Formats: sequence, structure tokens, C-alpha cells
Amino acid sequence: MIKINEQVIDYLQQLIDQNIIPGARVAIINATQEEEFQLGNRIAIPKRESFSQKEALYDVASLTKVIGTVPLILQLISQHRLQLTDSVSKFLPEWQSPQVTVRHLLTHTSDIVGYIPNRNFLSAAELTAGLLGLRAGDKLGQVVHYQDVNFILLGWIAESLTGQSIQAAISDRILRPLHLPNATFDPNSSPLDVIPTELDSRRGLIVGQVHDPKTAILGEHSGAAGLFTSLADLTIVAKWLLGQTSYPQVVPDELITACFVDQTPMHSNSRSFGWDLRQERTGNYIVHTGFTGPLNGN
Repeated sequence: MIKINEQVIDYLQQLIDQNIIPGARVAIINATQEEEFQLGNRIAIPKRESFSQKEALYDVASLTKVIGTVPLILQLISQHRLQLTDSVSKFLPEWQSPQVTVRHLLTHTSDIVGYIPNRNFLSAAELTAGLLGLRAGDKLGQVVHYQDVNFILLGWIAESLTGQSIQAAISDRILRPLHLPNATFDPNSSPLDVIPTELDSRRGLIVGQVHDPKTAILGEHSGAAGLFTSLADLTIVAKWLLGQTSYPQVVPDELITACFVDQTPMHSNSRSFGWDLRQERTGNYIVHTGFTGPLNGN
């Protein structure tokens, strides 16, 4: 057993015992070993249900950003169709802060400010107009402020270059070439056991539908959330990021390596391309979480 597993299992069991999470499926990978394990139940509300014999499919929420949108943007950069220094306004003329660049969006240093009334109850057209009506604040390029709007805008930039919706482009250009067996933006077409995310007072038990309210409105035009994956999918992606596999036709290896380096304009050493950048004695590592509970660390 990989030594760290004991700590991980103990920690997750504490979360389950405290009713913070219903259960978990986990994979831990190092240079020579890979281990998977399962704890707890598939759901705890409205009643506890055990995991089924089918493989589980999860709404991975904001992992969509780093599994789908970041690789697609890096692919477009490698093809010289996009540059980190490009202004957002070059591709989205309705956007009124031309000083915001692709790098700002990728590193969450755009400091986008503004307010959209009734945001979660708008039509797709209304929400799109509202998001494009936001602007950069006075701390542009100076602070990291994690915001979904950065990756919604990146998705729209990718749409302008590919002629596809962002979710279709991710599916065709990233998920399929990586041979992810279960990853999908259409969970209801999957034969897997789709895990519910929340018992919501308005939406009821959310299962087979994206949890994120903005993505629920924008549909296939959101690069911030919407992806559903299995543990097997995330394991393939982790091995790719760790350099155990290589898919240069998807993203060149040097750009994968660049995900482990500070990419912020103010050199804060806290953010790479989409990923939360952290340090330990042996070097940098990257982490990302999702609102519905997933965590990917490499």
C-alpha cells in the first residue's frame, strides 16, 4: 500500500463520520504504483444508498476548467491561433475592458468586477449579456481572484476560433483524443451510475443535470463547469499531467510542463494555467477542486 493512503483513508472516514460527505472514490498514483479505493455510500440524503456495481459518474464541476478548457486553450496556443498576450476584446468585441488578456483569464488575475441582478434566474441571452457587461477592476494583474467568468470568457474565445460550442470542442479535441472512456457533457446518455450532487429546495434532487447554476443556464456554451467523469477518466488525466503518458497531438509536452510553473503576471507563485500552484520540498504541484466535491492533485 502507498504509505499516504492510510492518512487519506483516515481523513475521508472522518468526513463521512461527521456527515460532511456521504462517501468517496479515490485513486492515488506515484511513479510505480496506482491504488484505488472506495468508502461510504453514493448518497446520504434523502436516505443512504450504497454504491452500485456500476462505475460511478460524477459532476466534477470546476474540474471542467482544468480537464477541458485549459488543454483546449493550450492546444490553440500551440497551433499559433491564440497568444497569452491577446486581448479578450480581440475575440469578444462586446467586452469593454481590452486590457484583459488571455493570460489574465487563465491565471484568475483579471479582477473582474460588477454585479448581475437575479443572475441564476436569467435566460442564456440575458446572462451572456450580463457577463459581457462586467469589467476589469483596478487590481488587474495584481491579485488572484478565482472567478468562473474567466473560464466562461475563455470558452467563448475558443468558440470564436473553433466554430464549435466550447463543450463540443472539448469533447472532440480533448476528451476523445485522450481516450477518456466515460467523460461526457451528457450524463443521461451514460450507462454509468450518475451520482446526485444536492437536494435543492428549488430543483429537487439534482442528478443527471449540471449543478452549477450559470452552466445550467448557458448549457454547452460554458467552459467553467458541466463535465461528468468517472474515476478512471481522472486517473488517465492525472497520469498525463504527471508525465507518465504523452499526448503531444492534444497538447505539447512543454505546455503540460508549463502547468507546473507560475504563470501569473505579477509572479506570485500561486497560479499556473488554471491550476492552483503549490510548493513542497521536492518541487511544485498543482491542485484543483470542484464545488460538488471532486479534487485533483498532481
